[in-house]
Amino acid sequence: MENDRRRQKRRRFIYYMQVLDANTLQFVGHLADISLTGFRLDSDRPLPVNANYRLRVDLTQDVANKSYLVFNGKSKWCEMDKLEPNFYNVGFEVGNLSYDDSMIFKRMYERYGTDSRW
Repeated sequence: MENDRRRQKRRRFIYYMQVLDANTLQFVGHLADISLTGFRLDSDRPLPVNANYRLRVDLTQDVANKSYLVFNGKSKWCEMDKLEPNFYNVGFEVGNLSYDDSMIFKRMYERYGTDSRW
């Protein structure tokens, strides 16, 4: 991304967590980094920019007392991965979440996000 306009600090995601299309349960990608308002996916295909998605992530017991989280996301950018040309990096903005779901997303950020580099 040439013009980085994010306002929230992103953290590299250290837990392999798949993101699925909530309607079809098809694989969309896996979380690569996360902020409190969005995330970056690594995907095996390019995704259209400015598209709205209904997404699902399966949760672990250390972040929630439910098995999955369904939420709205909007793709903001998509580009080919610089190191892995068969993958794409896709930035998403998370839609409005209920209070409980926002606390789950925050725990994901805190427990699985790290400031360290590879």
